[in-house]
Amino acid sequence: MAPNPTGFSISEFKAAASRSSPYAKRDPWARHEAWRYNGPFSRWNRFKGLFPGLGIASVAFAAYCTYEALFMKDDHAHHGDGHHEGH
Repeated sequence: MAPNPTGFSISEFKAAASRSSPYAKRDPWARHEAWRYNGPFSRWNRFKGLFPGLGIASVAFAAYCTYEALFMKDDHAHHGDGHHEGH
């Protein structure tokens, strides 16, 4: 029998598809799917890019709240307290 011009061998395919094959226990597409979970597509990197700027915004907001509490005292907060007693 002449070899298949495409390189496909039905006997190798049947051997690999049998339950006794060492390949039967492994996912044949695992190597092709591995890129989805490595490098820039890892779970941490996907989560990290979920909220861009959240870390900088949180630090800036905390700094502003601290600045407001320490340096921006409201001198007129008690100005109108005595006006309502006589009404």
